Amino acid sequence: MKQIRNVAIIAHVDHGKTTLVDGLLKQSGIFRENQAVAERVMDSNDLERERGITILAKNTAVEYKGVKINIVDTPGHADFGGEVERTLKMVNGVILLVDAAEGPMPQTRFVLQRALELGHRVIVVINKIDRPDQRVYEVIDEVLELLMDLEASDEQLDSPMLFCSARQGICSLSPEEKGTSLRPLFDTIIDYIPAPGADTEAPFQMLVSSLDYNDYVGRICIGRIERGSIRQNQEITVCDYHGERPVRKAKAVTLYEFKGLAKLQVSEAPAGDIIAISGIEDVTIGDTLCDSLHVEPLPFVRISDPTIEMTFMVNDSPFAGREGRFVTTRNIRDRLFKETLKDVSLRVSEVPNSESFNVAGRGEMHLSILIETMRREGYEFQVGPPRVLYREENGLSLEPIERVVLDVPESCVGSVIEKLSSRRGELLEMTPVGSRMRLEFLVPLRGLFGYRGEFLTDTRGEGLMSSVFDSYAPLKGEVSRRSTGSLVAFETGEAVVYGLYNAQERGTLFIGPGTPVYAGMIVGVSSKTEDIVVNVCKRKQLTNMRASGSDDALRLTPPKTMSLEQCLEFMGDDELLEVTPKSLRLRKAVLDHSMRMRLEKKSK
Repeated sequence: MKQIRNVAIIAHVDHGKTTLVDGLLKQSGIFRENQAVAERVMDSNDLERERGITILAKNTAVEYKGVKINIVDTPGHADFGGEVERTLKMVNGVILLVDAAEGPMPQTRFVLQRALELGHRVIVVINKIDRPDQRVYEVIDEVLELLMDLEASDEQLDSPMLFCSARQGICSLSPEEKGTSLRPLFDTIIDYIPAPGADTEAPFQMLVSSLDYNDYVGRICIGRIERGSIRQNQEITVCDYHGERPVRKAKAVTLYEFKGLAKLQVSEAPAGDIIAISGIEDVTIGDTLCDSLHVEPLPFVRISDPTIEMTFMVNDSPFAGREGRFVTTRNIRDRLFKETLKDVSLRVSEVPNSESFNVAGRGEMHLSILIETMRREGYEFQVGPPRVLYREENGLSLEPIERVVLDVPESCVGSVIEKLSSRRGELLEMTPVGSRMRLEFLVPLRGLFGYRGEFLTDTRGEGLMSSVFDSYAPLKGEVSRRSTGSLVAFETGEAVVYGLYNAQERGTLFIGPGTPVYAGMIVGVSSKTEDIVVNVCKRKQLTNMRASGSDDALRLTPPKTMSLEQCLEFMGDDELLEVTPKSLRLRKAVLDHSMRMRLEKKSK
């Protein structure tokens, strides 16, 4: 066990965790000298590569000076905080990565607080010291202030601090000195992070901290062996600390250890090592695997509750079934419940007397990743607008509050404060950072719906915005979801230049000529507060008369292309998003124009 170190890399999104793991893997000799290796090799799925974020925690292991170092690369986005909370139970120390220009951000505080609560040792790494706008000495002070603010112990306050450029693969012990490799970081991990203190002679015990899924072997549970050892095909018992699930017998069919990017099959694994086990049915995160003669469940903190919910349903639009392979209720149900096998932050429930499902997650990003993954797999379905999940306590309705940090140019501070104040935001702090200002707000989660697009417009694309869940608080009052209406297609057909030219005077269009549309489909955003019905299929009536200017070319403004996240932000309460492998179409829940008018009159 003295030859094992278990460490997690934690940081705010885009501070360089996965790039640092790349450097550690390359300099530990995992790859051949002439081997072609992709950038951010730990981001294994297409979505992670495209968005440049880590979505799932990944395990890897390297060897240095005869010591096996198990490394866990964790997500930085707040919506995937559940992944971080679980993986911290597997390790004995953390590498806290902080950007040399941005300094500690909301997710930095969140993940560091969890690590300190577990008593983990911390190695602070100031990354991106090669940035022209780096401010290393101010960031050092900010990290120390954060540690004191989070009531770190004296030992944690004396954490070693290193200065690194993960992209260049260099690290040093002083900001003045330029490193030549990541050797100082390897040495610090071995010297400072303790070996797992576990009894190898005691009965076997392991907490399941993470799950993987394979179509051939089913669930694969991942965790650190707390004590004892396990052999292949050993009889074990699965139990749960909270007593919510029955105690049951199982068999460890296959054992794997991590080495580089691979899982290697082994016949036996000792205490302190992080391993994967397949062949255990119905196992979930938080379960304890024990020796059958010594059934002792390990304590496990419950995963934080979801804060946002959306309804997934079968696509019933006039274009249903044209583009997707999996379109039925059964297809959608099976896929959603399969997702819950490996994502414990997700909750799926069937809506009584309907062919729809309520899916609850940690945030808009969490659910949009699921939607994007499903459409790439060939699923076709509809989703409703995101809804906040409230909590009842002592007869009071409580809503989730987000801690939002914004880094904006000084000239944009006024408009940002005005917009967030109108969304019931409360300004906590305003700090100058170089030529920019950093604002910290507490904002109701529902006040952030649809704000990210406005924020980028107000800051001319120069603003940085990040948020993390803070607490539950009494309802803050009314927040309007959207200040504009929609442009709604009047009839089914194909959009033509003449119809679009007349419609673009009413607002901004989402479609161009030749786009198939149906009655009730949203084709743009209105410049007014109410919805406007437009006929984008209307053609010019041809006559044998000519008039001055009648043959002039009609000029169209280029349409606004909406991403999945923008569609989710834009949706109003009476609107749906049709998701297919090829298209994203916003539509009204009630397609018939006269029916919508009648319903509006009744509601008034």
